[in-house]
Amino acid sequence: MTTVNQSTDNRLECVDALRGFALLAIVLLHNLEHYNIFYGPAPQPGWLEQLGSRTTELIYFLFAGKAYATFSLLFGFSFFIQMRNARRRGEDFRARFAWRMLLLAGFSQLHALFYNGDILLLYAVCGLILIPASSWSNRTVLVVAAILMLQPLCWAKIGYALINPDYIDTNSEFYKYAASAEQVGRNGNLWQTLANNIWNGQLYSNFWQVEAGRLFQTPALFLLGMWLGRKAYFEKSDDSTAFWRKVLPWSIAACIPLFMLKTYIPAHISNVTVLSYYSIAVPMLYNFAFMSTLVSAFMLAWFYAGNGYTVQRFIIPFGRMSLTNYIGQSILGVTIYYHFGLDLWDKVGAFESVLIGTGIFTALLLLSRRRLASHRQGPLEYFWKKATWIGKESKPCLIATKRNN
Repeated sequence: MTTVNQSTDNRLECVDALRGFALLAIVLLHNLEHYNIFYGPAPQPGWLEQLGSRTTELIYFLFAGKAYATFSLLFGFSFFIQMRNARRRGEDFRARFAWRMLLLAGFSQLHALFYNGDILLLYAVCGLILIPASSWSNRTVLVVAAILMLQPLCWAKIGYALINPDYIDTNSEFYKYAASAEQVGRNGNLWQTLANNIWNGQLYSNFWQVEAGRLFQTPALFLLGMWLGRKAYFEKSDDSTAFWRKVLPWSIAACIPLFMLKTYIPAHISNVTVLSYYSIAVPMLYNFAFMSTLVSAFMLAWFYAGNGYTVQRFIIPFGRMSLTNYIGQSILGVTIYYHFGLDLWDKVGAFESVLIGTGIFTALLLLSRRRLASHRQGPLEYFWKKATWIGKESKPCLIATKRNN
């Protein structure tokens, strides 16, 4: 295992920048989707519809499924940093991390009250795999991650359906909850929205996460993020540069056949069960390969510039306050699009939605800069850290806390 250098500032800055860009992409995608109110606006001028269509195609091509994957990868990396720092202090962080995941589940409930697309509960559950995985060898980590990434449940369902052609599973249980949640978003007041999200919104979000394959992909990405931390591949060195130089062409090469498989094969599948699960497993692999392309290109550019280009570094504060900004963008977004707020879900097209998303990002970036000028963390990050270490007489190492949280 490669030893991680004591000086970690550059690595952590590049991770915060990468996390910031992933979160920006998530903001843009959520705005295009009007925070799960999937509906086009009234007819617009042809040029504006065309501009919106092209913008949507570009953002979905670059970021759909990839931004979330990057965010998840870095979650596993953050666990490695926390575990490593605790070990340096002679502490066992595993029980604290389990408590930390329970706290994250609490944050998820706050978030899910407003937005029925929460991922934090999934993170809290899947994050528990990192506790036993912290003692696994690198080889075991990679083997388990690869098995999970391949979506074994999907292929098992496909195999069963091929043997039993009468078996029908459309993998769409979430639909019945989505319809209710979307109607309330279109027509409900604030209290109706909150009340509906307590039940239908939660079921919608979590059934979709499971049926979309994220129950397997998420822990796989967590494990890979931890592995990258162990290997110090987010630190500038000859080894890490060589690693990302290998990842870039191989991931590009993988994207090509996977794109063909996900685009052209489904039209030739007549079995509805096989189609349902094939349309999860193969696109998931494509998104992982595409994400690897984006991350490796980002890291190589960062290393080439020495400590990141200005276009990479400007977003660091946004990434450092990722929990606060993730929940904040959802609250702002639903207030803009839902009926209880500005009710814009059927009044703005794709291009205007991207402009709104850019405005949300800009506002949160400015607030992040202002907050971090006088504080080490965002408000929710500060509370999460304090609650993580509740009951401990001595505080965690201040230097490690400042660098890694």
